[in-house]
Amino acid sequence: MKKGLFITFEGADGCGKSTQARYLKESLEQKGLDVLLTREPGGCPISEMIRDIVLDKNNKDILDITEAYLYASSRAQHVHEIIKPALEKGKTVICDRFVHSSIAYQGYGRQLGEKRVWEINKHAVGECMPDITFFMKIDPERAFKRMNELKELDRIETQDSEFHERLFEGFIKISEDKNENIVPVDVSGTKHETRKKILDIALPIFVKRGLLK
Repeated sequence: MKKGLFITFEGADGCGKSTQARYLKESLEQKGLDVLLTREPGGCPISEMIRDIVLDKNNKDILDITEAYLYASSRAQHVHEIIKPALEKGKTVICDRFVHSSIAYQGYGRQLGEKRVWEINKHAVGECMPDITFFMKIDPERAFKRMNELKELDRIETQDSEFHERLFEGFIKISEDKNENIVPVDVSGTKHETRKKILDIALPIFVKRGLLK
């Protein structure tokens, strides 16, 4: 059985990555693929409990370094329990955020440094890195305007604009690294236009891997 394809979606809060991850899942399932859609932080019971901790607005005293380790701990459990087994079974795994979020949010946003955050996460991910990452390229100010006005913001979303600008710049820098398999996607159009852009990029990869004809 062929190893499954691992796809992740990244970007600023409100960029539309969750919607596009769901769209891609639906499109691939229509073509007969077995697809698992998951998210970070979270994806399995233990990781979801960690998610509740890091996103709770009442936990204002979490140190930046503690935050980084919590995300990595959540990821380690998620990879071991959900992502790796699914890939080994030949499933396509689509994850809403993964390790690049930690590098952007904690490495750049919290200014812990890219290398330091990667060192914290490398044992959590092991060799389980994405085959392709879609970076939803839209600046935080515009992304926040797209969010539902009734949505209650979590602890990370309520950080100041300087934090969100730093993490966005982090995503830009990461996406420029050719070794990271990150594809920036202009999401300035409608969500359906963005959906087509992603399919135009993703489907040829499945064909090349022999997963689709």
